[in-house]
Parts: sequence; C-alpha cells; structure tokens
Amino acid sequence: MHVTRIIAIRHGETTWNVDGRIQGHLDVPLNNTGLWQAEQAARALVHEPIAAIYSSDLQRAYATAQALARTAQAELHAEPELRERCFGQFQGHTFKEVELSHPEAAQRWRTRDPEYVLPGGGESLAMLRARIARAVDRIASRHEGQQIVLVAHGGVMDTLYRLATRQDLQAPRTWELTNAAINRLLWTPEGLSLVGWADTAHLSPDSRDEIHS
Repeated sequence: MHVTRIIAIRHGETTWNVDGRIQGHLDVPLNNTGLWQAEQAARALVHEPIAAIYSSDLQRAYATAQALARTAQAELHAEPELRERCFGQFQGHTFKEVELSHPEAAQRWRTRDPEYVLPGGGESLAMLRARIARAVDRIASRHEGQQIVLVAHGGVMDTLYRLATRQDLQAPRTWELTNAAINRLLWTPEGLSLVGWADTAHLSPDSRDEIHS
C-alpha cells in the first residue's frame, strides 16, 4: 500500500501570538520574527522532495507557505479547510478577557469540552477534528507515494497530532506547537501515524511555543 509522507508546519510568529491574543479566522500577518522563521523552515527543507504545498488561506499561514514554495519550487494551493478553529466572538481577545467576560464559556473551553460550540459562529473541537480529518484525507489521497507539505495553525497541528496518536480530544496536551517547527506524519487510507514532531533545529533557541494560534 502506498503512503503519503506529510510535513506539517505551523505558521510563523505574529504579534498576536506574542500578545496571547486569539486569532482564529481573523487574518493577522506575520511579524518580522515570523517572516524569518518561514525562511528558516524553507532552508531546512531545501533538499526534501516536495510534490506540492497546501496551506490555509489565512495570510499568516499562506506567507509561511510562500517562503517554502519559493525554495522548493513546488506548486502552492490555498485550502480554506486548513484554517484555524473559528473562535467566534472571542476572536481578537485574550483568554484572560474571555475569563472575565464569559467565565462559563472559558471553563468549558479550558476543560476541552469536545462538543462545546464557541458562541458567535465558532466551532467545537469535534467540528474542527472532522474538518481537518476530511481535508487531510482529501489532500493526501491525491499524493500516494509522494511527500507533501501542509502549512496551517496551532489548533490544526494539535488535531493532526491527536489523529496520528489516537488521543482523545480532551487528553491534556503534552506536545509542543512551536511556530514554524517541522512535524512529520504518514498517511494511508487507514489514517495518520506519527514519524517525528516539533523539530526546531532550524530555529533560534528563543523560538516561542505559544498557546494561542
């Protein structure tokens, strides 16, 4: 059975990552550190065979992917299904602000209630997982026997890790979601498996692992 090798990369840093501000579907650009991280990731993969690059259409991910595409000379595809979780009315706020204004919602969020739909058009964790699983199956099935790159967001990386390791949505996170880290997975029609995670050798020691994506 052919497999698809996947390199999954979270976007480079933004000022909202630094501030702990919830981005979700809001279109926040990379800051200077994020632009540098994107270039470093591209250099780290310069000798990798890459059949195609698929990126969230939000600019912080797409700009990261553009740096990779220039170096790899691979075709770049914008994929809205690879967007971050939609956080509804909480987008643009810090979690502390959400705790103060909506304590019940903050509690359900903190305990990772998988069915809790964030107010204001947001998504639940279960909805996010279904969306990402569907997107990965659709994309990876096009590239059996090849290697592709997926560029997305912290919530997407977390979902990929859980899918690959068969961990529950409510399991405490013990893995890193570092900006511009290189993560490796294998896909078959049976699902994802983990090869390597959070490779940051190409980044400076002070690279951040932000909790807000």
